[in-house]
Amino acid sequence: MNWYGMRAHEVEERTNTNVKVGLTEKEAEGRIKKFGTNELEEAKRPSALMVFLAQFKDFMVLVLFGATIVSAFLGEYIDSIAIVAIVIINGILGFFQERKAEKSLEALKELAAPQVTVMRNRKWVKAPSKALVLGDIIKFSSGDRIGADVRLVEASSLYIEESALTGESVPVQKKVEALQGQEQEVAIGDQKNMAFMGTMITRGSGTGVVVATGMNTAMGQIANMLQNAEQMETPLQRRLEQLGKILIIVALILTALVVLAGVYQGNEVYHMFLAGVSLAVAAIPEGLPAIVTVALSLGVQRMIKKRAIVRKLPAVETLGCASVICSDKTGTMTQNKMMVTHMWSGGELWKVTGQGYEPNGSFMKGEIEVNPAKTKALYQLLTFGSLCNNANIIQKKKTYVLDGDPTEGALVAAAMKAGITREALKGKFEIIREFPFDSTRKMMSVIVRDREGKKFIVTKGAPDVLLQMSQTILWGDKQQPLSELYRKEVQAAIHSLGSQALRTIAVAFKPLKVTDSIEHERDVEKDFMLVGIQGMIDPPRPEVAQAVKECKEAGIRTVMITGDHKVTAMAIAEQLGVLPPDGRVVEGVELANMDVEELENVVEDTYVFARVSPEHKLKIVKALQNQGHIVAMTGDGVNDAPAIKTADIGIAMGITGTDVAKEASSLVLLDDNFATIKSAIKEGRNIYENIRKFIRYLLASNVGEILVMLFAMLLALPLPMVPIQILWVNLVTDGLPAMALGLDKAEGDVMKRTPRHPKEGVFARGLAWKIISRGFLIGAVTLVAFIIAYNQHPNELKYAQTVAFATLVLAQLIHVFDCRSEHSVFHRNPFGNVYLVGAVIISLLLMLVVIYYPPLQPIFSTMPIQARDWLLIGGLSSIPTFLLVGSLLTGKKAKKKKPILYKKGLNLK
Repeated sequence: MNWYGMRAHEVEERTNTNVKVGLTEKEAEGRIKKFGTNELEEAKRPSALMVFLAQFKDFMVLVLFGATIVSAFLGEYIDSIAIVAIVIINGILGFFQERKAEKSLEALKELAAPQVTVMRNRKWVKAPSKALVLGDIIKFSSGDRIGADVRLVEASSLYIEESALTGESVPVQKKVEALQGQEQEVAIGDQKNMAFMGTMITRGSGTGVVVATGMNTAMGQIANMLQNAEQMETPLQRRLEQLGKILIIVALILTALVVLAGVYQGNEVYHMFLAGVSLAVAAIPEGLPAIVTVALSLGVQRMIKKRAIVRKLPAVETLGCASVICSDKTGTMTQNKMMVTHMWSGGELWKVTGQGYEPNGSFMKGEIEVNPAKTKALYQLLTFGSLCNNANIIQKKKTYVLDGDPTEGALVAAAMKAGITREALKGKFEIIREFPFDSTRKMMSVIVRDREGKKFIVTKGAPDVLLQMSQTILWGDKQQPLSELYRKEVQAAIHSLGSQALRTIAVAFKPLKVTDSIEHERDVEKDFMLVGIQGMIDPPRPEVAQAVKECKEAGIRTVMITGDHKVTAMAIAEQLGVLPPDGRVVEGVELANMDVEELENVVEDTYVFARVSPEHKLKIVKALQNQGHIVAMTGDGVNDAPAIKTADIGIAMGITGTDVAKEASSLVLLDDNFATIKSAIKEGRNIYENIRKFIRYLLASNVGEILVMLFAMLLALPLPMVPIQILWVNLVTDGLPAMALGLDKAEGDVMKRTPRHPKEGVFARGLAWKIISRGFLIGAVTLVAFIIAYNQHPNELKYAQTVAFATLVLAQLIHVFDCRSEHSVFHRNPFGNVYLVGAVIISLLLMLVVIYYPPLQPIFSTMPIQARDWLLIGGLSSIPTFLLVGSLLTGKKAKKKKPILYKKGLNLK
C-alpha cells in the first residue's frame, strides 16, 4: 500500500488507530491473532539426515556405488571398502558445506529490534518487537533500531541509516509530510516519511504508526525472496553429471560386446561375464569425484591466501567462467567513507588527497602542494567545518573509525589532514549553544566562545541557502561585500562541484555582539560571512579501476548496481572505467516499467543501474542469466542477499558485509577488495583447466585399459590384465598424479582468454580427441608389450600380464606431463610442478613394490620382470606421448585456438 502518499489522518483511518492514545492490549492481542506476530518466517528446512542422504543422489556417486557392487561381486572386498570410503568422505564434505550455507534467515532475524517503545493503553511501555501489530504507535531516538515498517507522524532532526536496505551509508533525513503527486512507485531510499524494520536511528527522534509487520515489511520481502531464490546448478556439476552418464553407457555397451564376443568364441559364460564386468570397471574412473573435490578444496586453500573464503566448493570453478560481474557501488567499489576531495574559498580551488578517515593527505592547488596554516581562507574553512560538528574520528590500533554522521566525519577528517583536531578545538573554543540541522533551515549552527570571551556563530549547510543568508564573503584573506559578481562566482563553484557528483557543504561565520540574543536560531542565523564550500564523495577504492580493466581484458563485463542517485553512480562508474562513453544507464523507475523481454534486451548494453530496489537487483541477475551469462553478484548489505543467492556465484564483503549477505554468498572477500575478485577469477579459471587436465589424464588411461582388453578379446588372446590390476591402476597409480595436476599453476595466458561458453562441455576445445588419440596409443603399446612378452614366455601368462601392467602404468605416468598444457608437453617446463614429479616417483615406486614384493605378488597376480624387458617397456611407454606431439615433429608450438564467444556476444566496449 502507498503509505508514503497518505496524510497522517488517512494513515490513522486505514490502520484504525489514534496517534495520541495508541492501541489497547486487547486490540493488540486481537490483531496478533488476525495477522500473526511481527517475525520473519523461516522456510521449513530438511533434516540433517536428509541433507546427508542428498549427498549421495549425484550421478557419479551412484556410479561409484555401482563400482563397489561390481568389486564385491568379483571378490575384491578391499577395493569395495576403498570405494565406499571415498563416497562417504565426499558425502561428509558436502554435508558440512550445505549445513553452513543456509543461515541467511537467522542472521536476518537478528536485525530486528529486540525491544521497542510502544504506546499501549495511553502509556509508553517497553515491549518485544515481535509484539508489534498494525496500527501500533511507537517512538524512537538516536541509537534505536526500528522494529517494523512505520509511517512517520513526528520527526525531530531525524536521520536514519538505511544501508541494510538500500546499500547507501549516508543517513537519510526524514520528514512527516505526505509525498503527493507520485504516480509511480517511489524507491525505498526516497520514501522520506517512512522508517523501515532493521534500520538504525543515527540522530534525532521520531514517532510513527506501524503500517507493516513481519513478512509484509520491506525486510520481510527480502526474506521471502531469499527463501525462494533459486540456487543454480554450477556448470561443473552439469558437466560431471553428463560425463557420468556417458561413462555408464560406454561401460554397458562395451561389457555387452565383450561378453557376446567371448561367448561367440567358445569361452565360458561365467568367465566372460567376469571379464566384461572388469572391463566395465576399467571404463569408470572411480577416483574422479574424489579428485574433483580435492582439487576444489586445494583451490579453496589458495583462495584464502589471496584474501577470499569459498563457502561452496563448486563456486571456485563457476567464478572462472563468469562473463558479468554485477557489483554494488557503496562499500564494494567505493570505500563506504565520505571524503572531502575539493575545497573552494574566495575564488580558489584546492584538491584534497588521502584515504578514508585517515589524517594523512595533502592540499593541492593545481600541481602545487600548499600549507593550510599559511592560507587563511583554507585554514578557516577547515577549522569551522570541524568546529560546527558532532562527529569524532577515533584511532583504533592502525585504523581510524568514525563515531557519528559520515558527512560530518568527512569534514573532521579533512581538518585533521591540516593538523586541526577536535581535541585542540575544544581547548580553544567553548560551544555554548547548538541549533541542530533540520530540513526546513537546511543548516546547523553552533554558538562559540573563545578564550578571550568573544562569541561568534559558525554555520554549515546547503550552499544555496547560506549564499542567500550571507552579506559578505571571505575573499583571499579579506572580508568583502558579497556583490552580484561574487554571488555568480559562488554559484559557478557550486555548479562545478555538483557536476562532479560531489556533495557540497558551505561554511559561514559571524561575530556576535554582547547584546545579541542567542535564544532562537532566527535571531542569529543571518548576515553571515561566507567562508567557503567543501565538496565530498564516497571515493572509489584506489585499486578497483585496474581490476575492472583486467576483468575487461579477460572478457568480463562489470555492471554497477546501486541504490544511489544516477549522477553519483555515473561519476564513479566513469572514474573506474565501468561506464564507456556510449554505455547505457538505467534507473529503477524505468526498470520497474519494463517487462521481462524488454529488460533482457536492455541488460546487454547497460553498465549502470541506479536507484534500484532489492527486487530490481534480482530481476537484473535473472535477465542476464536468461541471456546466457554466468553472473557473479557482489554486495555487502541485506538488500543484496537475494540477488547474491540467485546469481551463479554470490560474493559478499567480509568486513563491511552483513551476516545475511555472507551467509547467502558462495565467496566472501576478507579485505572487501573488488580487486580480489580478479584473483579469484584467475584461480577459478585455473582450477577448471586443472580439472580438465586430470579428466584428460584419467580418461585417456581408461580408454587405454578398455582398448587393450577389448582388442585382446577380439584377437582371441588371454586377458592382458586381471581386474585387481585394473582397479589398482584406477585408484592408486592414477590417483596421485591426477591430484598433483590439481595443484598446477595457471598458464600465462589464462586471463587473456574470454570466458568459457556456459554450455561448453567438458570435452570441448579438442579434449575428446586428445583423450581418444592418447588412450588408443596407450592401449596399443600395452597390447603390443603383452603380445611380445606372451610370445617369449608362452607358459607364463602371469609374466606377460605383469609386463602389460608395467607398460600401462609407465605410459600413463609419461602421458601425465603432456596433460599439463593445452598445447604440448614442451610448452611448459616438465618439472615446473614439483608435486607432480613427486607423485610420479611415488607411483613408480608403488608399481615396483607390487611387482617385486613377494607378499603382494599373489594378490596382484604379478611376478618379477627381467631387466631386458624394462627396455621394451620404457620404449613402448614413451610412444603415446611423443608420437602425437606436433612440436616435436614440426618444431612449432601448437596453434592456439580462437576463443569461444557467447552466442549473443560479450558486448565489451
